[in-house]
Amino acid sequence: MKLIQNICITAFFMSSAATFAAPLISPLEAALPQASGTLATRGISRGPAVKLNSPEVDTPVMSPFDLKVAFEARGESKIDPTSVKVMYLKSPFVDLTPRLKSAISANGIDFAKADVPPGTHTIRVTVKDTDGRETNTVLTLVVNK
Repeated sequence: MKLIQNICITAFFMSSAATFAAPLISPLEAALPQASGTLATRGISRGPAVKLNSPEVDTPVMSPFDLKVAFEARGESKIDPTSVKVMYLKSPFVDLTPRLKSAISANGIDFAKADVPPGTHTIRVTVKDTDGRETNTVLTLVVNK
């Protein structure tokens, strides 16, 4: 009987684990100083398009939230998902790519229940297509308490 109870408890926790928030940025990382320098981006690019779908641009959110970024290749090329790099622009930079690895595909990033401390967070997403063209896009996430 004890074995059956343990199996049921384990099954419950495993099935509900997906509903918990996944850490994207830790409070210690959020407390790091902002990266210095200017963020240079080009206005016209033949590289892939990167668009923040969720949360909506310039809309403060509560944590946890679903982070959804869409990638769109141009012309006949395709997105190279192995080229995607996601950096938290702090000093020093924090590479978020390993935390998002399972959420990255050729279509974009789909990271459910991102746990992010309150504040304004600047993130750079870099993606290349199969022709080697690269796009760097800076996203700003505003998280309320």
